[in-house]
Amino acid sequence: MSELTPLMPRQPVPDLDVPLVGGGTWKLADQSPKAFTMIVFYRGLHCPICSRQLREVEDMLPDLEKRGVATIAISSDMKERAEQTQVDWKLDRLPLGYGLDFPTARRWGLYISEGIPKAPPAISEPALFTEPGLFLVKPDGTLYFASVQTMPFARPTIAALLTGIDFVLAKDYPARGEVVSWESAQAAE
Repeated sequence: MSELTPLMPRQPVPDLDVPLVGGGTWKLADQSPKAFTMIVFYRGLHCPICSRQLREVEDMLPDLEKRGVATIAISSDMKERAEQTQVDWKLDRLPLGYGLDFPTARRWGLYISEGIPKAPPAISEPALFTEPGLFLVKPDGTLYFASVQTMPFARPTIAALLTGIDFVLAKDYPARGEVVSWESAQAAE
């Protein structure tokens, strides 16, 4: 069994390097947004909730970009399924990364599920896939915000996230949830 450890705000996030639908490679280390890199980990082509979420991201890309947020969506799907995702979900602008390996997914604190076979014409789940996660990473490579889930439903909306980003940028609000050891924090009091 591989260890699942949550990422901590204000701490560096793990490396992330994935191939892109349409060619090329996306590397987190190469990103230089004004405010954040938003990484949306989605379950894959089989997930209708992911389809709605990524359509919302696609529709709000101009709003995200205006706030200095660079965005990518990534799944553990292989190339063919990721390409079908882009076409079927009409994702013309949102960069899609694919082939996320499970050790990297675990380093990001993502949950992994076993696929449930479906009868055609439904799209079957892969044997294994990652559950959703959404991260905001600061330009210095540290975690600002994370939402990691064990199920496909109840994700943060991009509209609500934009409201939060507006507040954060206006107030220079620090990342929260940063306490690694409450024992040392209590001893300092």
